[in-house]
Amino acid sequence: MPPIETQEFQLPPFINRSYRNALGSFPTGVTVVTALSSKQEKLGITVNSFSSVSLDPALVLWSIDCKASCFSDFNEAQYFAVHILDENQRALSNRFASSDHDKFAGLPCTRGDANVPLLPDYSACFQCQVEHRYAGGDHVIIVGRVNAFLDRNKAPLVYYRGDYAKL
Repeated sequence: MPPIETQEFQLPPFINRSYRNALGSFPTGVTVVTALSSKQEKLGITVNSFSSVSLDPALVLWSIDCKASCFSDFNEAQYFAVHILDENQRALSNRFASSDHDKFAGLPCTRGDANVPLLPDYSACFQCQVEHRYAGGDHVIIVGRVNAFLDRNKAPLVYYRGDYAKL
C-alpha cells in the first residue's frame, strides 16, 4: 500500500480551539503506536485516535497528524503495533508524546511482526499490517489488519478534556 499524499487543511484559529475543546469532552483510551522506519529505526508515538473497525476481518485504525515529525516514517511503514496503556502508564504516554529522539532509551522491548518494537508493558497489544491509508484533512487514517494480539486485562489509561482521568 503506497503512502498517502496530503493537502494543507486548517480551520480558523478561533474555531480550532473551540472545536478541540468540544472533542475533548469525549474520553478516549491512550495508546502508543510503534513501527520501524525504512532505515530500521524504532518509531513510537502516543495516540488517542485508536479504534476498532471490524471483527471479521480483524481491523483497527489510528490517525497521525501530517505535521508530526515522524509522519513520513509512519506513513511509509507497512507494519505497526498498537499498545493500549494501563492506568499506571502516564509517564510512558508523556515520553512517547514528547519530541525526544530516543523515546526507547532504557526500555527492554521485544520484537513482533516484521521486527516492530513491542513495549514491555501494556494493557493490550495489537500487531498489525497496513491494510489501507486514507487522507483525512490534516491527518492520515491508517487501517491495519490485526495479525496477533495479547490482552493483559488491566484498567486503561484514559484521556479527557486535555488531561488524564480514571474510569
